[in-house]
Amino acid sequence: MVYRFHKNDQFNYEIMTVLGSAWQHGADVGEVLTTALATAEGDGAAWFSSWTALAHRAREQAERSAARGCTVSARDGYLRAATYSGAALVAVDACTDPEARLREVFPEHRDCFERFAQACDPPAERVEIAYEDTFLPGYLFRPPRHDGPLPTVIVNNGSDGPISAAWTFLGAPAVARGYNALLFDGPGQQSMLFERGLTFRPDWENVISPVVDFLTARPDVDAGRLVLAGISQAGYWVPRALAFEHRIAAAVADPGVVDVAESWWRNLGPDLRRLWDSGDREAFDSVVSEGLKADPALAATWRWRAKPYGIDSPYDLLAEVGRYNVLPVVQRITTPLLITDPEDEHFWPGASRRLYDALPGPRELIRFPASEGSHLHCEPMGRAVFEQRVFDWLDERLTRREHG
Repeated sequence: MVYRFHKNDQFNYEIMTVLGSAWQHGADVGEVLTTALATAEGDGAAWFSSWTALAHRAREQAERSAARGCTVSARDGYLRAATYSGAALVAVDACTDPEARLREVFPEHRDCFERFAQACDPPAERVEIAYEDTFLPGYLFRPPRHDGPLPTVIVNNGSDGPISAAWTFLGAPAVARGYNALLFDGPGQQSMLFERGLTFRPDWENVISPVVDFLTARPDVDAGRLVLAGISQAGYWVPRALAFEHRIAAAVADPGVVDVAESWWRNLGPDLRRLWDSGDREAFDSVVSEGLKADPALAATWRWRAKPYGIDSPYDLLAEVGRYNVLPVVQRITTPLLITDPEDEHFWPGASRRLYDALPGPRELIRFPASEGSHLHCEPMGRAVFEQRVFDWLDERLTRREHG
């Protein structure tokens, strides 16, 4: 089953992701398809301007609803606006003066999400999680009309996804099932990168343990029923954190990631790999730089994906990404871990099974096939199927934990 909305593979996948968010009110199918059709042959700059314009329209509609006291319409409108501006940002590096465009659109994106969060029932709580000499910003969402300590899902976003995607992918289905949901930005993610310049780190346990410390100190959180669930590149960060942080009751990696660098080398090819292995940094950087100059669209994608690492040299960047490998610590993982295995996974094909086979403790592998439409990286068009299977597994695990 092939879906083709745009000639650019990255933009095509983004459209599928935005369409999938409609399941949790994150988009309107008609708005998305209309914008996708208008940008189908366009470049990155056209993509950015079209999705930004759609975000502005959705926000204006939300503001009119809010002024009339129509809270539900306003809430959903702000979430759609946040989704659309988040989609625009993936092409910011294809624009003239990308840093200026980022400074314009990212605050609008977060402001719309903030307005959405405050319009929820009950309103989400903005939180600051102590982290080294600063803090991680986040939101704690709670289900309505629930008292006492609740199981809580820590939503670990991927490499470049907006916080609105973290909500529609994992936060919303968690809250709908009676969980608290904590959304946060870690180093290298969105606000931590764009506003503070903090970049990724491979030792993600040093990010998750402060989050667990924060949650276990709260009376509205059941410290014995914490879930760590991650999407995309968090398929590495989740198992990495579990190797050292053992207060998590159950976890989800969507999909499983063993070696983050595999997604880079798969696109670069064997000849460049041999050149990199030779240790000739100058030659490698020269070849990659010339290739990027010849393909502006590829260069924009490279800059977007490299941005969270904060490294300019292609050789040094690949060396850093190579540190993101869970195999050296996988034998330390004892937390029950569910790993999704979507058919046609295009970033880390086969990695979910390899992670499953390497784990020493309780684990489960759930297949998402093309025959059900729930395939591809992070199941963009199969969100209802994903939620049912993943959260049924979590419910069962946490019920066992609750009753000993």
